[in-house]
Amino acid sequence: MIPELTSRRTAAARPCSCPLPLPCECSYTALLRARIRAVARRTAGEPLLRNGHILAASAVLSAGLGSLFWIFATRWYSAETVGTSYAALSVAALMSGIGRFNLGEVLVRFVPRAGRHTGRFVLRCYAVAGVFSALAAGTFLLLIPIVAPSLDFLRSPLLAAAFVVAAAGYSIFDLQDGALTGLRRTGWVLGENTIFAAAKVGALAVCSALAIGTGILTSWAVALLLAVATANFVLFRHAIPAHQRADREGVPMPRRVMRYTGADYVGKLASIATYTVLPLMVLAQLGAAQNAYYSLAWIIADTFDIAVFSMGASLVVEGAHAPERLPELAGRMLRHAGLLVLAATAVVVAAAPWILGLFGPEYAHYGTPALRLMALASLPTVLITVAIDVARVRRRLRRLIVIQFAHCVLVVGLTALLLPRHGLTGVGLAWLIACCAVAVPLLLTLPRWMRSPEGSRA
Repeated sequence: MIPELTSRRTAAARPCSCPLPLPCECSYTALLRARIRAVARRTAGEPLLRNGHILAASAVLSAGLGSLFWIFATRWYSAETVGTSYAALSVAALMSGIGRFNLGEVLVRFVPRAGRHTGRFVLRCYAVAGVFSALAAGTFLLLIPIVAPSLDFLRSPLLAAAFVVAAAGYSIFDLQDGALTGLRRTGWVLGENTIFAAAKVGALAVCSALAIGTGILTSWAVALLLAVATANFVLFRHAIPAHQRADREGVPMPRRVMRYTGADYVGKLASIATYTVLPLMVLAQLGAAQNAYYSLAWIIADTFDIAVFSMGASLVVEGAHAPERLPELAGRMLRHAGLLVLAATAVVVAAAPWILGLFGPEYAHYGTPALRLMALASLPTVLITVAIDVARVRRRLRRLIVIQFAHCVLVVGLTALLLPRHGLTGVGLAWLIACCAVAVPLLLTLPRWMRSPEGSRA
């Protein structure tokens, strides 16, 4: 029975015009609705879940529009073009990840308490990430004949310049999300990701109409620049000034931020490598068409991980504001995100052939087993993500690195073992086995790393 149902039965039933004697079904219905409204009000007033829901919605909406982008891409371009373009975008993301030193997560962690130092802190992060991402992209272009001969087309002058700018721009794109999240402006994260995803579709249609062979890459870059310009106007014109006015003191970025940044960066590199090396492995061993089938399946499955990762940013922000509540907040996030991912996974596992069928029959035929396995891997990923976010708040740097490196080594190693024998299904198996192998020890030791330790450094 619903709590307080008996004591409030009579009061709740008074407005009811039902002729039946109390208690009637109408009184139970009214109390149930009142209880649901009360829970909804509490959830709406809790920044952890409110901002987490907005960030997750941003990830899901962006992924949905991104899937629409790839549906059109598969209709207007060959599977080989889709495969090589996705590999190029993956490399651009990898170069961005190498060069930005995971400063987006640093902004999420330290912006909430930066106060009047916020503007300078964000600009310094932008400068470092932009410059080093461009250098990483330029270095990759020089090494293409050795490390990725299939991407040699990127070495033409125009595409080479666009590739370097795109890598730097993607770093700014990531950092602005971190800054807006740290400032609790998650609604703008949703807005700028929607702009980016919608602009990609529109630019792709234009490129296709003009018969531009590199339309997939061009439309992605144009949309990225538009989203970066819009978000930074909001960030520096409204969000940062308001935050600095509210906290005119703030905490200057201590020297230990560099130690935190270095450790988090090392761990994040392992995570980025996991996501970007696999398309190159598939491309090298199975060809561009198979890489297209894998890439589209991965985009769909990765939606769950991105949504949970986005919700985890809310956990980091609220944990930074109230470190004494971290065990409670982490437990709520784990339960809430776990239930959402469980429901979504059940839908995708059941409907995988029809979902991939939107891209074409070949995508459904080759990609369905991999999609199902990677979707199932999202369930243990919830626990892994929450553990990483707890370590970030408490600055448990060794744990942060170990979790991410273990996951990377297992996924890449198992893929190298299973891909030649089982094709794309082997990649899905590698994801599922690796995520379970990392999550099981975390589950067994959950009470130890979840509870707030004495002398927490959060």
